Amino acid sequence: MALRKPRAADAYRLDDQVGFVLRQAQQRHTTLFAAIMIEGLTPTQWAALARLAEVGPSSQNRLGRLTAMDAATIKGVIDRLNARGFTRTRPDPADARRLLVELTAAGAELFARAEPAAREITAQTLAPLDADEQARLVELLRRLT
Repeated sequence: MALRKPRAADAYRLDDQVGFVLRQAQQRHTTLFAAIMIEGLTPTQWAALARLAEVGPSSQNRLGRLTAMDAATIKGVIDRLNARGFTRTRPDPADARRLLVELTAAGAELFARAEPAAREITAQTLAPLDADEQARLVELLRRLT
């Protein structure tokens, strides 16, 4: 039995695959991030700083969950932020076995300076869409997570 050639409508087209399109959008966003973000912050470092600014001191494990990073990744991110003086760890007063990660004064100041850059990165990433489309895209992407 010979294999049938797929009809054009059935053909697998890479350009129509969600993963491919998401990767292209991510590449565009990453390029913008690298060009606009200050102090050489990486997307994962920015995520950790922004989340700490939002929720305050957090265990490293919780911070990893809140930033969608696995344990090894968040540890490396915090180690690098600690080395740069933007975060520090201290014992959790409620549980001496746990360390809390928190922003230092320098980290809080960096967050305040970097926030406009982060907003600009988002604006440029979403610029091809109108305001309603931007809100809808973010809403739909959240449903995929």
